[in-house]
Amino acid sequence: MSEEKTESPIDKVDGLQLESIDDKIKVKHDDKSKQKHKLEENIDKPNGRTNNNETGNCYCGKERNLNIIELLCASCSRWFHESCIGYQLGKLVPFMMNYIFMCKNCSPTGLESFKKNQAPFPQMCVTAIANLLQISQKENEQRTFFHKDKDIIPFIECHWDSMTTMPRRVTQSWHATIHRALLKDVGTLFTIEESNSDGQLFGLICSDLQMIKPNYEAMIKGGHLKVTEMGVQHVVPLSGGFRGRNAKRKFPGEGTGTGPGKKGRGSDMTAPKLPAHGYPLEHPFNKDGYRYILAEPDPHAPFRQEFDESSDWAGKPIPGWLYRALSPSTVLLALHDRAPQLRVSEDRLAVTGEKGYCMVRATHNVSRGTWYWEATIEEMPEGSATRLGWGQEYANLQAPLGYDKFGYSWRSRKGTRFHESRGKHYSNGYGEGDTLGFLLILPDTHDASHLPNTYKDRPLVKFKSHLYYEEKDQVPEALKALKPLQGSKIIFYKNGVNQGEAFIDINKGAYYPTVSIHKSATVSVNFGPNFKCPPTDVTFRGMHDRAEEAIAEQSMADILYFTENEGKLRLDTFAL
Repeated sequence: MSEEKTESPIDKVDGLQLESIDDKIKVKHDDKSKQKHKLEENIDKPNGRTNNNETGNCYCGKERNLNIIELLCASCSRWFHESCIGYQLGKLVPFMMNYIFMCKNCSPTGLESFKKNQAPFPQMCVTAIANLLQISQKENEQRTFFHKDKDIIPFIECHWDSMTTMPRRVTQSWHATIHRALLKDVGTLFTIEESNSDGQLFGLICSDLQMIKPNYEAMIKGGHLKVTEMGVQHVVPLSGGFRGRNAKRKFPGEGTGTGPGKKGRGSDMTAPKLPAHGYPLEHPFNKDGYRYILAEPDPHAPFRQEFDESSDWAGKPIPGWLYRALSPSTVLLALHDRAPQLRVSEDRLAVTGEKGYCMVRATHNVSRGTWYWEATIEEMPEGSATRLGWGQEYANLQAPLGYDKFGYSWRSRKGTRFHESRGKHYSNGYGEGDTLGFLLILPDTHDASHLPNTYKDRPLVKFKSHLYYEEKDQVPEALKALKPLQGSKIIFYKNGVNQGEAFIDINKGAYYPTVSIHKSATVSVNFGPNFKCPPTDVTFRGMHDRAEEAIAEQSMADILYFTENEGKLRLDTFAL
């Protein structure tokens, strides 16, 4: 058999002899210094979790498993198990070739991206025969040839919606198209065998199922993908939007050609209006008594492989312990933990208000130690105001910070300090151009309350292709549990000048940097390490330090959960 017949089936479908994607990338990276630069950039990807095994597959580092759906990353050319991918892919079957996938280590947003394309009939035939081959091998059958009407067409009929975006055909005229596609590519894609009893039977020329993959090389040549110094990136058509000439920061929904309610059919891979920094642009907000925590597959969960290979869970609730809460690798303003009317900038380091007081929290909290962050008043039109400071998770997002027992704030007007809606004179006011510092001192009580919640016992809900833990607010219980923490204090700074102790012996708990705005003021935040006016009278840690520490704490909490529930977490006994 000639060498030509050992190519990947997808290469033959397009009939193109193209150099490999790896060769294309190597041309771009001959210089060793560029290779080193690329490696350093990959380490700093926004999701914060990278696989150091560059030659291996998947985030979990495990080998390929042909019994489950796997996707090939267009950039790093590594295979990823469907169960390890946080993006909810929808209906798929193994051995598909009509998709574009980017892993979160390669994606500029730190999130996986996926788009399924329309599959031509020869590709559908390759996918169908490959699945039939794998099924027969799994069942210890020795079949390598399959009947068009008894095997191939029934498989495509059953899995049509999973295999292609093409509308399902009303008539059966496509059966003849399948037959023509099989005969046309005999000798290049398919082999044929005549049976006395069954007639024509079809098999694959390339029997190595691991070679079935998308032809990203052809997509590069066709202009759908491009090779850059950052790897392979999807080419997105221009949206036709315009940038404001005087805009300092760009906010979502501004200068774009579509309104917030419009949905594009191919929106899975389109350029985000707002860089996600590892968080979906379309997401549920914390409101109406519920909180939503973005989840990702946990490769260390018990019975993970059994769950992956089982078909019994289709359409059923997924056990929460098979996932884990995603810990952001950078401290930013939270997209989900804010009042929806607030507009967060592209870099998630500035926010603009609208109408009445409302609030946004940062992505990370602290519960012990001495921590500091800064805010600068970028714009403060007449009639607008801010209350900035520290708030707990149950501080009301549709109210000013300091409205309830869960927050402590410093108001721009008259410099008043607020807690539980009680304002007391503290300092002179502040305004546009001022840089404000927020120091929090929390003595370490050395108890287990510092560990974060695992949420693994909570239900998972799907929203726009991602899964979230849903947790019901426990405000009455939290109010009863509030107790002053002896030795704790909050100090505010204005342009580097200590304004004195604003609050002492504050309530024990975990505190987030928090911004609340009245009307259209704009506030930028700085979580470190390069502060404009760092305090010189105290030793502190910048909030930026909290990101890596939080990932370690979340991992420890997950390990403790698995240890405490060893033997109890079973797929056969799971029930909501």
